[in-house]
Amino acid sequence: MVFDYDCQVNYEESEKALSEIYEVYHKIVTPGFYGVLPNDEIRVFSRGGSDITGAIAAAALNAEVYENWTDVSGILMVDPRIVKDPKTILRVTYDELRELSYMGAAVLHEDTIHPVRVKDIPVNIRNTNAPDDPGTIIRESFDEELEVEHERFITGITGKKDFSIINMSKDSMGEAKIGLLRKVLEIFDRFNIPVEQIPSSVDSFSIVVPSASIEKKKYELMSTLREETNVDECELSEGLSLICIVGRQMAYRTGISGKIFKALGENKVNIRTIEQGSDEINIMVGVFTEDFEKAVSILYESFAK
Repeated sequence: MVFDYDCQVNYEESEKALSEIYEVYHKIVTPGFYGVLPNDEIRVFSRGGSDITGAIAAAALNAEVYENWTDVSGILMVDPRIVKDPKTILRVTYDELRELSYMGAAVLHEDTIHPVRVKDIPVNIRNTNAPDDPGTIIRESFDEELEVEHERFITGITGKKDFSIINMSKDSMGEAKIGLLRKVLEIFDRFNIPVEQIPSSVDSFSIVVPSASIEKKKYELMSTLREETNVDECELSEGLSLICIVGRQMAYRTGISGKIFKALGENKVNIRTIEQGSDEINIMVGVFTEDFEKAVSILYESFAK
């Protein structure tokens, strides 16, 4: 593989080099974990780097499919450390995979998808120890006939622990909310704190952030927010975890949110926040961290069985 001087994979040059070798020898055997810088210095990939090498090779050769052989029979619907023997995801789109990966699902190296997605080459995750298992197919979209056959409309469930939520309110906030929210986000940017969610109501809004990002500056942050925003209330709550339910077919099914509320409510799991993406392929709920594993198990049992 070929890297730039900033140690980023140069997809174009890598594909060109592989294509030129193939034209001469009609076969390629390549190491998966390292490449070369422009000055011929060897550069080692981070963990999972062979995923990228395989994807670039598939793109360079315009392969019909990129088979990625590993030690699991595809991508699992949920973390097997939480749910015993979870089902395998048979088909997943690139957008769904990104949502699952962002929220913690360990699937492929994050740089793997680009070269094969550009050329619409399907990726098949297969198990070396169980070669007859079909594994998981990843691609841009699937035929409508396959979608009809695929009755399970939830693709996967994943999540992350340890978030904090800052609740801010002001009497008769109304139209002033836009300016106030802009000021608050500028403060978070100044403190270099990433924002995960912004739930809001008429006279209040909340900022959800990773707890680790504010651990050493939360007192200074809260003081700055109170001083510079002049809100009536500004309170910090910790111990929040986020669970992401992903499914490309959720947009076409009614009652999904209601089923989530019902399943968690009947099992005495309190929902702290809820958010749905604009592309309608994910719903994210916030729960107390002590309820995280329980909530994931409940949702899996409710949607996957």
